This record gives sequence, structure tokens and C-alpha cells, in this order.
Amino acid sequence: MNEGQLSTNKLRLLNERFVGGSCYFRSEAGSFGGRAGRRTLSFAAMFHLHCTKKLLDRIKPEIVAPEPSDTALGNWYATLLFWKPQVALLVSERTLLPVLMPLAPAVTLARRLPAQLALVLREHGVSSEFIAQEVWRMDTVQYAKTANRSVVGILNEFVKQAEFWLAAYAYEKGDDDDLLAISAKLAETPCSPLYKGPVSPDKALHEIVKAGTQT
Repeated sequence: MNEGQLSTNKLRLLNERFVGGSCYFRSEAGSFGGRAGRRTLSFAAMFHLHCTKKLLDRIKPEIVAPEPSDTALGNWYATLLFWKPQVALLVSERTLLPVLMPLAPAVTLARRLPAQLALVLREHGVSSEFIAQEVWRMDTVQYAKTANRSVVGILNEFVKQAEFWLAAYAYEKGDDDDLLAISAKLAETPCSPLYKGPVSPDKALHEIVKAGTQT
């Protein structure tokens, strides 16, 4: 299985978690169903993960030229935090939505991101249909170097703020609930690239979700 490709077991787990009256998805058919009807997505759905040098040195992936992702949240940027245990901080380029998750094992970070993102999106009250579609579109990952200075600046700012919330939540090894809570607090932060619109990542996220339900 290619790096970043969801396994059958993970698809089954996500299906069990998010399937309901409003949506479903099937790995064998590559289709979605819901109130808006059925949509077919390509098995080649892919997203780009832009990593800082220190994270690329840890993962040692094949690097490609950056391109747009197939996801609604766009490309993702990632760095590592030297906490105990170490943590990865990822930010959506389109919304600046932050996601904190355990780093280890670093080589499986991209494969584990869709499931962690699903939890973060649910924490923000996002619909099951949107979550299922976004997870499906993250079927395959391609790694790239950082290219957007504004997003890198936000990533660095979130690293500083995360340290504060780390102390506030007294994060302990294996406590993923704290990582979700810190991710949610960071998403409330006003970010200069968003000042002409939704201002903070959580509001930018809901604008994307709302726009998706109207198309």
C-alpha cells in the first residue's frame, strides 16, 4: 500500500464511526450518498503535505513539486513539537485550521492524519457527510517542501500558543483528548491572513462547510 493510502480496515472504522442517516461511503464503490444525492469520487484523490525541514528529515519521503490538493481544506502544512511525547502540528492552507496529533511513528503521520482530522472536525460540529468526503479525498499523500510563508508564519505562531495551552491542559502521554482540546483553542485565534474574511480558522472552516452544502 502506498504511503498515505487508507487501509481497508481504516475505511471500515471511519465508515462505522460516521455512517448514519445523513451519509455513507463505500471503499469498493468509491461513492457517497446523502441528502444531496450520490457523488462519485476518484480513487486517485490526493492531498499535499508540506513539511518543515526538521519533519522531512524525520520522515525522509519522496519530495514532489507542490500542486493543489483534491480536498476542500486544501494543502496541509506540518511541523513537529519536541514535547514528551513528541507531537505533530498540522495546518490547513485554505482555512488555517490546526490539528495536533501524536508524531510517532513519523513515517505513518500522513496515513493517520485523516482519522485525526475527522475527530477535530467533529469537535467543531462539522457534518458527518463533509467529514466522510474530506477523509475520502485524503486517500493518497504527496510530500512537498513549505512554500507559503504566511502559512509557515501561522504554523510558528501556533507552536508558541500550543506551549501555553500545553501547560493549561497539563498534557500527559497518551491523552489524545487534550490534543483535541488544544487544537480547538488554537482554531479560535484571529489570524492575519483571514482578517478580510472569517478572521479565525474555526470560522473559516464553517464557511467552507457551508459553501459545500450549497453547491
